[in-house]
Formats: sequence, C-alpha cells, structure tokens
Amino acid sequence: MLSIRLVVDPTGFETLALPVAPVAAPGQPAGPDQADPDPADQPDPDPADQPGSGTQDGAEPSGRLLPTFLALPGELGVEASALLPYLDQPGGAGALHRSIRPQGNPTRLLLAGVGTGDEAGWRSAGAAVVRAATRESSITIAIPVDADPGAVRGLAEGIWLASYRFRMPDADGSAGDPPTLTEVLLAVADPEPYRAPLDTARVVAEATRFARDLTNTPSSLKTPAWFADRVVEATAGRPGLTVEVREPDRLAAEGFGGILAVGGGSAQGPRLVELSWRPEGADRHVVLVGKGITFDTGGVSIKPRDGMKLMRKDMGGAAAVIAATVGAAALGLPVRVTALAPLAENMVSGSAYRPGDIVRHYNGLTSESTNTDAEGRLVLADALGYAVARLAPDLLVDLATLTGANAVALGKRTAALYSDTDELAEAVLAAAEAAGERAWRMPLPADYAEYLGSDLADLYSAPNHGAGSVTAALYLREFAGDLRDRWLHVDMSAPSWSDGNDGELVKGATGWGVRTLLRWLSTQP
Repeated sequence: MLSIRLVVDPTGFETLALPVAPVAAPGQPAGPDQADPDPADQPDPDPADQPGSGTQDGAEPSGRLLPTFLALPGELGVEASALLPYLDQPGGAGALHRSIRPQGNPTRLLLAGVGTGDEAGWRSAGAAVVRAATRESSITIAIPVDADPGAVRGLAEGIWLASYRFRMPDADGSAGDPPTLTEVLLAVADPEPYRAPLDTARVVAEATRFARDLTNTPSSLKTPAWFADRVVEATAGRPGLTVEVREPDRLAAEGFGGILAVGGGSAQGPRLVELSWRPEGADRHVVLVGKGITFDTGGVSIKPRDGMKLMRKDMGGAAAVIAATVGAAALGLPVRVTALAPLAENMVSGSAYRPGDIVRHYNGLTSESTNTDAEGRLVLADALGYAVARLAPDLLVDLATLTGANAVALGKRTAALYSDTDELAEAVLAAAEAAGERAWRMPLPADYAEYLGSDLADLYSAPNHGAGSVTAALYLREFAGDLRDRWLHVDMSAPSWSDGNDGELVKGATGWGVRTLLRWLSTQP
C-alpha cells in the first residue's frame, strides 16, 4: 500500500488538495463548520478574505473552501475561491476539480468535495483524490483545523481502497509497473488526535485488500488447498492467532457430509479452515462462517458459460470472515473470534453429487439435494452445525455469495441481511452504514419454511417455491439450532463484485463484509 503520513510543516509540495464543502441553499442544512447565521448579525464580507463566498461576474458559488491551518500563498486562495462559482457542486462528496498551474507553487491544485464532512464524505474525497493522481508521486492534503478524527479515518480508507490494484505476477515474479503515486501527506496542526484513526484505517484497508486479493485470484490457482495455505501464511507469527486445517480424510472421519458432497466431484479435495483469535480476558465469543466455493460450475446442475465466468468470486464470504479475523487480531479487539471457511470446488465428474442425493451434515440433519448449483448452503450447513455443537459461540454470523436472487431484490450494491433478532440485525446494519457498505434487512416469513419439507430427508436444500434468497436463509437457520435467536446471515453475492470503479471500490472483488464485520466486532464487549 502507498504511504500515508501525518505532517505538521509540509514543504515543497507539488500537488495540493484543498477540502471543499457545499454551500447550503436557503432553508437547507449547512455543511461542515457552517451554521445558519442571522444575516442581521453578519458584517459585509470582503470577498478577498472569504474564500468561495463571493461571486464572480454574478455567478453564485455552490462550494466553499474549508479553513485549514496550512498557510497558503495569497494568490492560491484567491485562485481557488475564484474557481468555485464556476464548478458544478464542487462541495459534493467525491467531487473533484484539477487545476494545472505550471508557473505556480504548487503546480497542481485539487479541490476535493467532502460533502457534509462526515466520515463517508471524506472517504469519497480520498477515493477521488487518489484517482485524480495520474502522474503525481506525492500529494499533500490540507486537513481542516477542527476536523473530527473520523474524517482522517474515512479519508485514509478511501485512499487505500481506491488505490488497490490486482494483477497476477509476471514470469519474473513482478506484478507489472508500480503505481506512480507512492505517498500522501496529511497536513494537520496536531498529529496526535489522528494517529489512532489512521492506524485503524490502515488495518481495515489491509484486511479488505487481502480479501480482494483472495477473491480476485483465478481459480486455476485458487484451489481449496491454496486458499488454506494463504491463510496459514497470512497468520504466521501473529500472536493470538491459530489456524487449523481439516483435509478430506479428517472431514470424512468427523462427519462433514456437506463439504465432502460438494467437493467430491473435483480432483482438488475440500478443506475446512478454522482461524481463531483468542485475546486474554475476552468475555464474548463470535463465530464467523464464510462460504468458500473456490470455483462453481454448478455441478451436475451445470451453469451456462456466462454464469461461470465470475465464479472465482464464490468464496467471497470465506475471504471476508478470514480477513476480518486477521484484522480483529491486528486491532487487538477484546472479543474472541473464530472464523470457519468451508472450502470446496463444485465440479462435474463421475464422482460429483447428484440432484436427489441425500446429504448427512455434521449435526446429523439430512438434506435432499434438489439442485447441485445450490451448493454453498450445504457447506455452510456443516460449518454452522459444527460451530453450534463444538464452539459454543455467543453470536453466530455467516456471510455468503449465496444467491442471484440477492441482486434481483436489491441490486448490485446491497447485501441482504437476515436475522430473527432485532438488536443483532440493527447492530450489524449500523456497522455496515458506518463502514460504507450497504445492507438491507429482509424477512424470514414462517410460511416459507414449509417449502423446506422433504419426503426423504429432514430438509430440501433448494426448494422451488418462495423467494430464493429468503428460502436459502431459512434453510441455514435450521442449522443454527439453539442459537437461532443469536444468528445472522448475510447474502452478499451482489456487492461482492464491482463492474467498474465507483468511490472506494475498484473493478473486481470488493472485499464486501470486512469493513462491516470489523466495525461491528469493535462494538462487542
């Protein structure tokens, strides 16, 4: 990742970014550091002393420069203020104007909109600034004098996440030309209030980028064994973290029938990765379960070609829970976390499981396989059953790229969240909003549970009736057992992948869920 540093006296910068807030329309809420004044109490301002608040040739500004401690050359403030009336909503979150000044210092000026000045607005600003850096090796960003520490966290997350790139190594082991931008300096009056949020942003970004790397990796390389090896490597030498990997023989001996059924058609055997963070004195134990299908052909119920193209992302849930647990350890969160990643390839062969097969899961429940392309819930069922029987968690959360119905219901940016417990659902939804990830709570109607009934087994794995994402959640709930009132499921198939650059997201894997989980885990006692 590029370097982000807090500095008090930056000198010699060639590129400077100044924060811009919107000017509130009459009757509308004001932007950051902008109260609604009584006009009778206000002196007539001198336009030269009020950046962005004057007019130019009758044009009304829609943005204003936020005051920073950085001493700007007089002509720079006047120039920036003169630009604002002619820019389209320059204070909007993520808005960016680039001005070239070949005879000036700095030679490049960026005006970055921060919206209302909350963490989300600064996250958007950070993403916009880093995307504008096409030739710069270093950028200095002036931070407002009274900026909340959350502003720096949001700004840094936006910079680090939007600057992410993934490329497979070349033959010599390199990953192409390094990025031009290597350093961002945050000019502040006092670094101390911002050190902790900057460190937190770094950990969150590193964890999210790790999940993106895992998900973006092509399945020709990313087998269940490869994934497990990456987890072992990533956690080596980290105090408090332990990893246990179950291979096929042990999975069979211990009764993980769902994982074995799904992985049975592949030459690459399945795995179950158990990653644990156990800080001293932790009073609460959270188990995170993530679907880890390293490639999904659909099995005997085979997908069409277009449906397979992005199936390297079908382990996005496993990547998220593993990365979030690594992040929890790096942050030193005082909550015990166990991540379970059931890993398998769903392939077509003579040993593949079939529609109509009966699968016996870890907890003894049986499922009638009605569609081998509904494989994710089978491996999750084993992991959930194991968590309930062996790990005694206080809370049980699973993430999965589970259904296409998620996108049909909520579009490509929003995950579907399910839980019977209002308090748990509201806490995770609040964490998602704060983290900049979208989720929407969906219902678990009792009458849909009737569709899970089978004449041959305890459950149909994929009934033909009812809403697909809802019935999948109801199926998984059966494996939460006595913890169903402390269980939450997130179907994050749609937001796990971005079709293009958008804010802090880049084309490809998003690492959805890592930021939400870390926010939520940080609130646990």
